[in-house]
Amino acid sequence: MPNPKPPRNLTPVLCQLLSQEMLRACQKVAAGHGLVVDAKEIAAIDLRWGFDLAFRVSIPLPDGTALDPERLRFEALAEAFGLSAADYGRQFSTGRDTFRIVGIDPRRPKYPVSAERIPDGQGFKFTADQVALLLQKGMRDVTPRE
Repeated sequence: MPNPKPPRNLTPVLCQLLSQEMLRACQKVAAGHGLVVDAKEIAAIDLRWGFDLAFRVSIPLPDGTALDPERLRFEALAEAFGLSAADYGRQFSTGRDTFRIVGIDPRRPKYPVSAERIPDGQGFKFTADQVALLLQKGMRDVTPRE
């Protein structure tokens, strides 16, 4: 079978398709060894050259899911920084960009909260007060109106 000619540029659709195919292949190999795979978001997309894709392979938890050490650390430390353990993975907007909370690092007392920008997965650091305020601002008032 001849090698297909590579595309001139990547497209978001092609990147997503490749990601899904690679995830299925990785899951098949891991399942053969009794392991589970946790796929990370596509990051650092450069449609001219490539993108970064990560998988975490681990021993399954009793419920069959993969262990996420960042989530465990966030849940353990969140209250010390004025956040809730349930805030892990929540999204907030700065007005210009939308971010997802992906971790907390107590070794960075000024900017302990790690977040990824949603469109491209680029990492950013925020103060805990900033994140708490932006999460609160993003919550809509859902009380019934008379």
